[in-house]
Amino acid sequence: MLFLIAPSGPRAQSRGASSPQSFSQKGQDHLLLLYNTHTGERIDLVYRRGDQFIPGALAKLDYFLRDHRTGDVRHFDPRLYDILSDLASSIGKPGGEIDIVCGYRTSSTNESLRAHTTGVAKNSLHIQAEAIDLRMPGINTLKLRKAALALRRGGVGYYPHSDFIHVDTGRVRQWCFDCPASLIAGD
Repeated sequence: MLFLIAPSGPRAQSRGASSPQSFSQKGQDHLLLLYNTHTGERIDLVYRRGDQFIPGALAKLDYFLRDHRTGDVRHFDPRLYDILSDLASSIGKPGGEIDIVCGYRTSSTNESLRAHTTGVAKNSLHIQAEAIDLRMPGINTLKLRKAALALRRGGVGYYPHSDFIHVDTGRVRQWCFDCPASLIAGD
């Protein structure tokens, strides 16, 4: 299944010409362009106008980030969407496409992943819909990790062998899975 939700209004027309600062200014539209690597779906929408999250857009994002194995949907912490938007802006790609490797996971999906792969936390914030694993096309994941760490807005994990980073709305912390010592400290 593939669906596309296009942003509307004057901001959508000038999207390519916007500066990184415009995404943080009061009254501006906050955009996300996401691609789900498991379902092949893409979503492109305005999720917040100024300080107001858009309920319909949040519901579409919750569905988009569902557990792709079970189809279960959970409401995400909308601060996570701001982290994604600000992360893209901080690397000079405001509104740039973000590949979603993992969004929400049910407890059973998380347990299954823990049984068959390494690097999956028992009490993962994915289960609470407070975490997303991602990469951005054409952007080195180490650069993405450094940008996420600079935001200081939650946890940041780095999985270089799987080529993705993890961001969440939990406490500020970092980890690097199967990394050299120089990367573990955030260098």
